[in-house]
Amino acid sequence: MKHWWKNAVIYQIYPKSFQDSNGDGIGDLRGIIQRLPYLKKLGIDAIWLSPVYKSPEIDNGYDISDYEDIDPSFGTLNDMDELIKQAQQLGIRIVMDLVVNHTSDQHPWFIESKKNRDSPYRNFYIWRDPVNGHEPNNLQSGFLGSAWKYDKNSGQYYLHLWSPEQPDLNWSNPQVREKIYKMINFWINRGISGFRMDAIELIGKDPDKKIIANGPKLHDYLKEMNKYTFSKKDILTVGETWQTNPKIIEKYTDPKNKEFSMVFQFSGQGIDTIPGKEKWDYKSVTPQELKKVFTDWQVGYNFEHMWLGLVLENHDLPRVISRWGNDNNLRIPCAKMFAIVTHMMKGTPFIYQGEEIGMTNFHFKSISEVRDIESKNMYKERLSKGYSKAEVIAEINAKSRDNARTPMQWNTKRNAGFTTGTPWININPNYKSINVDACLKDPLSIFNTYKRLIQLRHDNENIMEGSFRIYENQNQNVLSYIRQSANKKWLIVANLSSVEQNFSSGYKTKKVLLTNYRPRKSMEKIRLKPYEAFVVSVC
Repeated sequence: MKHWWKNAVIYQIYPKSFQDSNGDGIGDLRGIIQRLPYLKKLGIDAIWLSPVYKSPEIDNGYDISDYEDIDPSFGTLNDMDELIKQAQQLGIRIVMDLVVNHTSDQHPWFIESKKNRDSPYRNFYIWRDPVNGHEPNNLQSGFLGSAWKYDKNSGQYYLHLWSPEQPDLNWSNPQVREKIYKMINFWINRGISGFRMDAIELIGKDPDKKIIANGPKLHDYLKEMNKYTFSKKDILTVGETWQTNPKIIEKYTDPKNKEFSMVFQFSGQGIDTIPGKEKWDYKSVTPQELKKVFTDWQVGYNFEHMWLGLVLENHDLPRVISRWGNDNNLRIPCAKMFAIVTHMMKGTPFIYQGEEIGMTNFHFKSISEVRDIESKNMYKERLSKGYSKAEVIAEINAKSRDNARTPMQWNTKRNAGFTTGTPWININPNYKSINVDACLKDPLSIFNTYKRLIQLRHDNENIMEGSFRIYENQNQNVLSYIRQSANKKWLIVANLSSVEQNFSSGYKTKKVLLTNYRPRKSMEKIRLKPYEAFVVSVC
């Protein structure tokens, strides 16, 4: 069976920051509908929406209080139905975020669970007695501090692997699983084509043994979920799984296991962190380190038995050209290089909003500009440890999730065309030069490189089906690899550095398919420009 998602390109929208249609400063579903023609022009196959469910917005929608309704800040269920309908008319599918490791503490299930120990919903969440008057154990939250919150009313602690307002669901309870599957089918029946599965590797946890990711029951739960939901149609499922290796990924995505369509490739996301330190303790990245990351994304995997989601950016990661490249004088060739390297690989590429126009990190001046709960918690903790405000703000500017959440930059009008009101988070001042309108007017723009890459993928099964192998060259700052099928052989070359590099190949160029500089007619003893990248058909 040939699945639609194998040859697709998925575009992630962070709804709160994409397009505001009513002037309240918050992006919404009507705003997305308004911008569908733009996405059609780009050529993408599906939109992945970050959560639009009802939520108190403690963690920007990843704390859900009603799985089967839309938060009023984004619109209504009718708006959602209209988005699905209009997107389908343009040949674009809708993929939703599936957040089922935890809910909001305002979800009716948790409100009932918290009432007393005898509540029929008590076992929907993970409650434990104190140990020696303290937390059951030393499990830590992903947002800092203990993962246990004390409830005075019942005298027990509940588990929250993220914020205290995000209590973890108890997946060992069959009633929980039954309600989750019913909810998933609710959305499938409304026309949803897939789900990005948030923190899904955590649902099989055993908190008493302090086993969090890849717990003993995880794959049983995933197979059961697939059986009662996704298997009924050709549904895309992509797992957010950070604790992986090739064997684990194959277990998730081998078609015979009936779990996921694919998982995201996150290996290498820690290369800009000082070894042994927290993610905030950042360092610069060398071209050699980047080369290893991209090599590891492909080598060692048996793609006949697994599949990957290829991702440079998302709502939790800083902008890639600011993080691993150059967001100043070499921003344009750098952004194109990252795009070419990623989209020519085996797997399904995901584009995060603004990536296709080369958006950059935001320069926060004070904590008052920050909205991300993780960054705010880190700020308080580090100040208490003696860090200066300037040091911590510098760390936020480098690694905060808010870097990806500043509003989409559409044009040079007020608020970058995102809203007529006051935006919920500051807009990057560089929108005057970095915006959609400017890209659409320039045939050599970053946007048009992405558009060409998407078209190449649609027109050439070599990208989906062809083999991948590293083309060994003598320069460790240059990545080169071959994609080959029965009748096509392509060489992809990328200078991963900001200075010129030597490269030589024994191949002869038949045709230049894409480049971010002038086309290369010869592959022998060339001097690659900073961040130069190209795709050539060779013999």
